[in-house]
Amino acid sequence: MTRRPLSRVDQLDLLAWRAPETIARFDDHQVRAASIAGRVCKAISAALDECDKPRAVVAELMSEFLGARVSKHMLDAYASQAREDHQISVVRFVALIHATGDRRLLELLADAFGWAVIERKYLPLIDLARVRERADELERTATAIRRDARAQGIF
Repeated sequence: MTRRPLSRVDQLDLLAWRAPETIARFDDHQVRAASIAGRVCKAISAALDECDKPRAVVAELMSEFLGARVSKHMLDAYASQAREDHQISVVRFVALIHATGDRRLLELLADAFGWAVIERKYLPLIDLARVRERADELERTATAIRRDARAQGIF
């Protein structure tokens, strides 16, 4: 009887497993700038560069989403720190997120306030963690009350 090798191609490597990222964000070096406007420009540039669509297609998708024309040249200007007079509006920023599907753009804004952007599917887990924290707090309070009652000979 022959033995099969211990390692098989179709076998999963448990040590190689990584938890899925719940927060998508830019690396700090990608969006490092002296001002928030500069950070936004760098984020737009990174999102456009890493998008699987050419800028002209992104501009077209944004135009369809908004019902107003957005050109490739406008996207280039939004992505350029040198074009301080040409900053993206919040409505166009939303259209850019829609066109690229890059939620790191939204995370960039939320992060400035200490917030995070997560998928809705994780909300029940956050609620569960909050409930568990409250239950732990109540249990600590109950334990303290029991301890005091025992010390007074009531319990």
